[in-house]
Amino acid sequence: MKTLRHDGPLVIGGGLAGLSAALEAAPAPVLVATPAPLLEACASAWAQGGMAAALAEDDTSGLHADDTVAAGAGLVEPERARALTDAARETIEWLDRLGAPFDREADGHYHLSREAAHSRARVARVGGDGAGRAILSALVTAVRASAHVTLWEDARLTGLVRDADGRVRGAILTRGARRVRVIAPAVILATGGIGGLYGRTTTPGALQGAGMALAWQAGAEILDPEFVQFHPTAIRLTTAGPDSELVSPLPLATEALRGEGARLVDRTGRYLLGEEDSADLAPRDQVARAVHAAERGGRGAFLDATQAIGTAFPTAFPAVYAACMRMGLDPRSQPIPVVAAAHYHMGGIAADADGRTTIEGLYAVGECAATGVHGANRLASNSLLEAAAFGRRAGRMARTESLPGPSPLIDIKGADLPEADLARVRALMDRHAGVVRDADGLTAALAGIEEIKARHPEALPVIAATLVIEAALAREESRGGHFRADYPQTLAVARHSRIVRPPAEVPQPLLAAE
Repeated sequence: MKTLRHDGPLVIGGGLAGLSAALEAAPAPVLVATPAPLLEACASAWAQGGMAAALAEDDTSGLHADDTVAAGAGLVEPERARALTDAARETIEWLDRLGAPFDREADGHYHLSREAAHSRARVARVGGDGAGRAILSALVTAVRASAHVTLWEDARLTGLVRDADGRVRGAILTRGARRVRVIAPAVILATGGIGGLYGRTTTPGALQGAGMALAWQAGAEILDPEFVQFHPTAIRLTTAGPDSELVSPLPLATEALRGEGARLVDRTGRYLLGEEDSADLAPRDQVARAVHAAERGGRGAFLDATQAIGTAFPTAFPAVYAACMRMGLDPRSQPIPVVAAAHYHMGGIAADADGRTTIEGLYAVGECAATGVHGANRLASNSLLEAAAFGRRAGRMARTESLPGPSPLIDIKGADLPEADLARVRALMDRHAGVVRDADGLTAALAGIEEIKARHPEALPVIAATLVIEAALAREESRGGHFRADYPQTLAVARHSRIVRPPAEVPQPLLAAE
């Protein structure tokens, strides 16, 4: 394996968090490694709703922080939430200057929507439901024009490199049939979430928790991995024929539709969450459970936007409209069939607002990180904000890093999982670690995962799934996105799940000094 020394931050991932970090790390030279060309296979580009910020006259960053804390069900760190919301306006203005085409009112102000659990309309959108791709496209243009950034758009993360003191000194990247060990003063993981561990997901299937799994193998702390957010309105798109199955990933019907007045109903037209106008804007975990219960009960779940959006659908929400029309359904006149699907991972690699993890030299930003701002239930449209705001902070911090003197090194390697075994993992996660969980199901899932792990001990999807299941089994309560049918009550005191690999199990340096 070839070893390459890079004298600046190494960013793994080409989504909003990774590219924000890369831009802000200037003038340090930055190497950005992604497994696919920019704008492909990253969840940022698929985001529909927008970016939350206190931009209206009746809003403040303090109110935004309060809503963030309330949504997180006791596990949001208030000072981190305030750091995020205080940076929101400046972050949107930064993206605006880079060319992100946020929707505007006739008077030039940002057009703002209200989404679930927000007390104000504060979600800045692009093209109705195209925020993620439009914002990321602006960053891609800026990155490609930046002399300090080198792009590898064919490089997959397959390992990390540690030294004798536990410091991360680089990463192992696979490019086609070749592997390259890149030594760098800072590694910024921006590897996305774990949606690809589920069959029912709204995210790219390639996002299987590789960054979290490798960070855990290297000895980093993993925070609250059991908290997975299930989006209540994934469009129920199926294959044709009598044995039809759900297509995955599932297209998303953005929450902004409900913000505009669309309602969740069953096949008889009965409201799923009550008749109040605001009922469907309850926190996502509550809405997801209502959709899940309706589906499991045979009533079906549908998002009816025929009155709220109607003929405006093609221009107001073009992505949702196109997805529906592709399946032969006209949302202007027909309710949209929906299911709850894995959408966002609140847990992940424990990191501060600057992206620093519990291991020197290793940073984590975006969905793979758990920075304390999402807690047990992410507030809608805070994810793109966190990716950009904290990604920028991580880039500025990482550019100050320098490697200490030579030290013995060790490669901490991961492996892929054969497709048949990955399908088994997804089936286990859907069935037992989904919207509703219990001890029997989680124990069965763990047994199935252990069977696969016996054959593929270094497979990163297996390691990531194990972290989620074990934490879910240990949390004997229901809180936010984690609902236990056998423990439906919420404990009086909120406690984090903190998972660290026993030091004796962390591999020790074997390689020659770099």
